[in-house]
Amino acid sequence: MKSALRLVAVLLLLVVVGGLVFYTNPLWVSDNVLRFRLWRAGVKSEYLDAGGYRFHYLEAKPRQGEGTPLLLIHGLGARSEDWSKIIIGMAARGYHVYAPDLPGYGLSSKPADADYSISMEEAAVVTFMQAVHLGHVDVGGWSMGGWIVMKLALDHPQLVDRLAVYDSAGVYFPANFGSQLFIPTSAEGVQSLVQALSPIPRPMPDFVVRDILRKIERGGWVVSRSMASMANGRELLDFRLHDIKQPTLIMWGAVDHLIPLEAGRRIHEGIPNSVMGIVEGCGHLAPSECPAPIIQATDAFMRAQPPMQGGEKTYPAPY
Repeated sequence: MKSALRLVAVLLLLVVVGGLVFYTNPLWVSDNVLRFRLWRAGVKSEYLDAGGYRFHYLEAKPRQGEGTPLLLIHGLGARSEDWSKIIIGMAARGYHVYAPDLPGYGLSSKPADADYSISMEEAAVVTFMQAVHLGHVDVGGWSMGGWIVMKLALDHPQLVDRLAVYDSAGVYFPANFGSQLFIPTSAEGVQSLVQALSPIPRPMPDFVVRDILRKIERGGWVVSRSMASMANGRELLDFRLHDIKQPTLIMWGAVDHLIPLEAGRRIHEGIPNSVMGIVEGCGHLAPSECPAPIIQATDAFMRAQPPMQGGEKTYPAPY
């Protein structure tokens, strides 16, 4: 009887401690749950030093063979784990996936003297590719990452076989937001950011919002520098898109409130023979909120022989 009571007491204590940890550090708990799921799926978390940076990256191999190399580059304020569903899905379809944290983001180093411009991050991607011995690969980029990989395809065409961009920045559009959207300092600001990113924003408890604000306060300076560099317009690709010669897939959430569908169509019109896919019901976070059509379209595009050319396809909302 006493043993049973002790066991109940220990279990109750664990529940209380676990609840307290979650209440005070919900993002830390969520991150570790996600990393466990990635580990269970065979995704490795690795580090390497190259070019003055310490890179953190995720790597996933197919169950059989080496697989076709696929490099995924995340967006502003994001990290490699945001690709988790795409990494697992593409590895299951036979790809050898690499997803680094760009300098300044995730678990990679954050040099204080860097400007975190598109050119700087592009150069870091080249450094990473050299360090992991990727001579040429299929490349995907999401949001700011799309801008980086389109510039990579222009500046280093020998490194990019096929190109895929998802709700990508990189061309001019009349923005209805300022840089403060990405560095909120209040609960209302967090809600505004969530509404811009997702067409179906989920309510968050106050303790989660507080933890998000703490995280943004720690890393917001990197986002500010990235935004300042992008906002000056000097690296926009509007007048260079026609020089992208690689087969290119452009995927977009039909209800992206951050970077509108019209911007995606301009990229599609600018890149010769590019292919466009539009996912109904999805917003800027399509690769994480609507992974099934993204994986389907990306896999079909990367495998197509001869490469797909031209056209637009609409995918139904996956929920």
